[in-house]
Amino acid sequence: MLKYSDSFLRNILETTKTIAVVGISSRETQPSHSVAKYLLEHGYTVIPVNPALESVLGEKCYPSLKDIPVKVDLIDCFRALEHIPELVKECIEIQAQTIWMQLGLEHPESCALAESRGLKVVQNRCTKIEHQRLICEL
Repeated sequence: MLKYSDSFLRNILETTKTIAVVGISSRETQPSHSVAKYLLEHGYTVIPVNPALESVLGEKCYPSLKDIPVKVDLIDCFRALEHIPELVKECIEIQAQTIWMQLGLEHPESCALAESRGLKVVQNRCTKIEHQRLICEL
């Protein structure tokens, strides 16, 4: 697993207000759904992104990052690895601050591009787990 300092992760979680959850599922048993629900319950504005859905968790669902009408701080990625390069390009386009790839997702080339454009990058980590560990201090 890639190493990130606790202060780096904590800073991201404490300064982020709006999170787009890309690849969210409407099924409650899916990690993308439970993570988004947790983030909503902990005060974040969560924007679901999935072209197959109209709404999730009572929130309007958008087909892509480019369709979101507000500024997004963090992109929480639950898409398959082959979609990461295009997703990173969209993150750069919409001027997101952070792209966060969930457990099992690492794409060094795309992450290098994102970092070269000023984005913070987290790979192979779960926003919910890190929030619980660093913010809620379980």
